[in-house]
Amino acid sequence: MHRRRLLASAPALLSLPLAAPTLAQPAFDHTIRIIVPFAPGGTSDILARILAPELTRQLGQSVVVENRPGAAGNLGADAVAKAAPDGHTILLIDAGILATAPSLYSRLPFDIRRDLAPATMLIYAPYILAVHPSLPAQDAAGLVAFAKANPNRVNVAHSGIGAANHLTALMLAQHWGVEPVFVPYRGGAAALAAAGSGEANLIINGATATQPFVQNGTLRGIAVSGPHRLPPFPALPTFRELGWPAVDSGTWQGVLLPGGTPPAMLARWDEVLRATLAQPEIARRIGDLGGEVRAEGPAAFRAWLDSETESWGTIIRANNVKLD
Repeated sequence: MHRRRLLASAPALLSLPLAAPTLAQPAFDHTIRIIVPFAPGGTSDILARILAPELTRQLGQSVVVENRPGAAGNLGADAVAKAAPDGHTILLIDAGILATAPSLYSRLPFDIRRDLAPATMLIYAPYILAVHPSLPAQDAAGLVAFAKANPNRVNVAHSGIGAANHLTALMLAQHWGVEPVFVPYRGGAAALAAAGSGEANLIINGATATQPFVQNGTLRGIAVSGPHRLPPFPALPTFRELGWPAVDSGTWQGVLLPGGTPPAMLARWDEVLRATLAQPEIARRIGDLGGEVRAEGPAAFRAWLDSETESWGTIIRANNVKLD
């Protein structure tokens, strides 16, 4: 009897809808652009070009790197803020630029919180403080002594007024009790070129871009920021060991998308970027350049950005640094 009822009900059961399938992942159907808001050769550019081939493989679409330098990174950031929120245009940037901008400018062409959506942080790379070999300082003590005795002979190259490496250099100079000459350039690559040529003789810059200059002797390493010494330069002390400020300063590279990008697309980018960074060869290349993978997702990136905006804002206001 029960068996006959079950058989009789079989057609009705077959006509019921199946359980809802897992939602399809957001699709990519045309070329994806990584906007780097700086000139080629800086940390963001190097990282974007390391990631692009693997992203192309994973996503099944061409991933191209576009350099949009100008206005201390704001030109490229604005281009992404105004792009279609469909996941095909992403911003790869030193997130410190976004953390300092609200305090440096009375007006921005975009609202960082409203118009840019964090996907994930990518890497942290400490700063290397390095000097041109023509500067007669072999270590941190020698550098401070020389700077005090020759205030007009220390020229600090940095990637722009109000950039995190400029503010870090400003904090260090105040701590040392010296007044060097601060020389702004249009991005980290230009600042590195100036320091490497001797046009400037001191630089504080991300390890990812600066490490090769120290390794080949173009620059002489003096100290590093971050929580530990860099493996390629075990003799270089950390800022913390020296009792210097800005111990955790450095370059924090992250990816953001246009505001209004659906949460599912942000989650998809977070997933893809984590998988890309986990590739052994990519992780090795980042490590060789002094970087540490810090992919922690949208919420952690947003919290970091809010915290850093407040911290850098205090320093900027205390030193009356403005760009308009």
